[in-house]
Amino acid sequence: MTWIAPDLERTETPLVADERTMLRAWLDRHRDTLLWKCAGLDGEQLRTRAVEPSTMSLLGLVRHMTEVERGWFRCAAAGQDLAYVYCSEDNPDGDFADVADADPEATFAAFRAEIAQADAAVAALPLDYTFRHRWRADDDYSLRWVYLHMIEEYARHNGHADLLRERIDGFTGD
Repeated sequence: MTWIAPDLERTETPLVADERTMLRAWLDRHRDTLLWKCAGLDGEQLRTRAVEPSTMSLLGLVRHMTEVERGWFRCAAAGQDLAYVYCSEDNPDGDFADVADADPEATFAAFRAEIAQADAAVAALPLDYTFRHRWRADDDYSLRWVYLHMIEEYARHNGHADLLRERIDGFTGD
C-alpha cells in the first residue's frame, strides 16, 4: 500500500493572548501549514523537485524544518548536544539532497517527533532567556528571537511549498 501524506486541520491562532501563547500559536500554524501543503500526496510527488534547477522538494522542506527545529530549539536554546537528523559535516545539504530514497512516512514522523521534543526542551525557559549558538558564538540570542525567526523561516518555506505544490498538481491554498 502506498503511503499518502495525511490531511490535517491547521491550528487556529488566537486574536488576543499573552506573548508566549501568541508566538507558539503562530509557530504551530506555520508548522501545520507545511504539512497541509503536503496532504494527499504520495512519496513520489513529495520527492518531486518541481522548480528546476532547485533541489527543493516538499519532502526536502519537511526534512529541512526538522533540522531547523532541532538546531534552534534543542541544540542552541536548550543546549542539547545532538547530531542533526539528515545533515552532517560531510553532507551539509542532506535534508534536500538525499530525498530519492527517503521514506516519507518516517520523515513526517521524525518531523512531528522533533516538534514535540523542541517544544518540551524550551517549555520552562522564559522568552528573555539568552544563549550562544555553537556555530555563531559571537552573538547572544533570546528564545523570543528564536520563536520569531522560526515563524519567519516557516513563512518563507511555506511560500516555497505553495509553488512546489502548484507545480505538482495545481493545488493552491492560503
